[in-house]
Parts: sequence; structure tokens; C-alpha cells
Amino acid sequence: MQQKRVEGAREIHSSLAQTCCPIVELRQYTLHPGMRDSLIDLFDREFVESQEALGIRVIGQFRDLDDPQRFVWLRGFRDMPTRAEALGAFYGGPIWKAHREAANATMIDSDNVLLLRPASPDSGFVLEYKHRPPVGAKKLSNTFVVATIYYFDEPVSAVFLDFFENELKPSLNSNGASILGCFTTEESENSFPALPVRENENVFVWFARFDDSNAYEHHEDAVAQSEAWRGGISKKLADYVKRPFEVRRLSPTTRSLLGR
Repeated sequence: MQQKRVEGAREIHSSLAQTCCPIVELRQYTLHPGMRDSLIDLFDREFVESQEALGIRVIGQFRDLDDPQRFVWLRGFRDMPTRAEALGAFYGGPIWKAHREAANATMIDSDNVLLLRPASPDSGFVLEYKHRPPVGAKKLSNTFVVATIYYFDEPVSAVFLDFFENELKPSLNSNGASILGCFTTEESENSFPALPVRENENVFVWFARFDDSNAYEHHEDAVAQSEAWRGGISKKLADYVKRPFEVRRLSPTTRSLLGR
């Protein structure tokens, strides 16, 4: 019995070691018209390695395919105290000070930020085998990521998490989605108040990867026509989610880890 417990603990540790990160920021910026590529060029050149040197994991950077003025990115942290220390070091450091005016000049709003944590120990992003292209890389991929945000009146319940894991997720997977991660609201107080986050939100966010736009359209059609969806999954989802949900179709930048 003891041996089984030890083996089980090793399996759990192995699963946790492969995922990133316990704390994740989903950041959605509204930019001035025509400025998105300028921000992406600056970001991918100056703000990736400079953040990661301080312990911040730059997970993914994206163009929103449905809004040319929206830039979306994700970064991760080990915990909330580490987040405060790392953000303080970055925004008080020389790289941000040298480029902040150019970055801020592209932005209308940068406060649309959701603070998240993995919905379960093994539902974070797996990045350890991902390779980030070097600065100056130009080749874009046809793959893209879809982020779906469900809103709730109260903290996401264990009942909904069970429904997603055992009913909705299998339906998504069987119809062509590759689930990258699932997250809920991190309820801790914002540990770096100089950067606002959206307060009093209760969300569940899942991310999926698709090979190209045709694969995503096929997935959408297949889900809508599936027996499981028409047989009750869609109604259950509507009963759980109390506000209209959001779908973001996201094209990774050349140096984004997520979506490659």
C-alpha cells in the first residue's frame, strides 16, 4: 500500500512538473488603429527575454483575428508573491523604462486583465517541449488558438468543473479541438496593484489549438451537429453560464510559444 502511495505521488508530481503556471494573466489590450504590428514588433524584440530573466513566463502573444485593434497575451508566475516581485523588477527596470513610451503610445486601454489559475492540477499549459523562434523571425503559422471565456454569477463550482471535464471537453476533443488548458479566476488580491485586473469576475476560460481556420470551422459544425451536443450538453452549458460568453480567435505571433 505504501509503495502504491509513493508511485501515485510521483505520478502527480510528474504531471505538475509539465505544466505552466500556477498563476496566469490573460491580458487583452485595445490599441490605436494601425498600431498592433508596431506593438508586436516591439514586444517580441524587447519584452520576452527581459521578462523571463526575472522569472516571468511569457506564454503567448496573439493577434485577435476578429478585431484588428486587439492584442492578446498571456504570462505566468509561480505564485502571487513571486508575481509582485517580478513585476516590480520589470516595470521598475531599464528595459521597460527605455521602451514604455513607445509601447504606451500604441494603447487605448491595457486594463482588461483576468487573473487566472489552472482549474485542476493538470489543466495548465504544457510548454516544456516548445521552442521559441529567435528575435527577428518572420514566418507565421496557419495554426491559431481559440480562447473561450464563460462568466458566472458565483465562483465556478465543482459541479461545473465535473461537467466540463466529463461531458463538454470530450465532445470538444472528439470533434477536432486540441485543448491546451483550462482556468478559473484566481481569487487572491491583486499582488501588484500598479497594474489593474478585473475585480469581482467569476470566469472559466479554456484554450484550444486548431491547425487552421478550416479545421476550426469544421470543428464548430461538427460540435453543433453532434448527438451529444444536441442531446443535452448545449442546454446544460446554458444553465450553468449566466452571461453571454466570449470567443477569441487568436493568431500567434512569430515568437509565441502557445499555439505552435
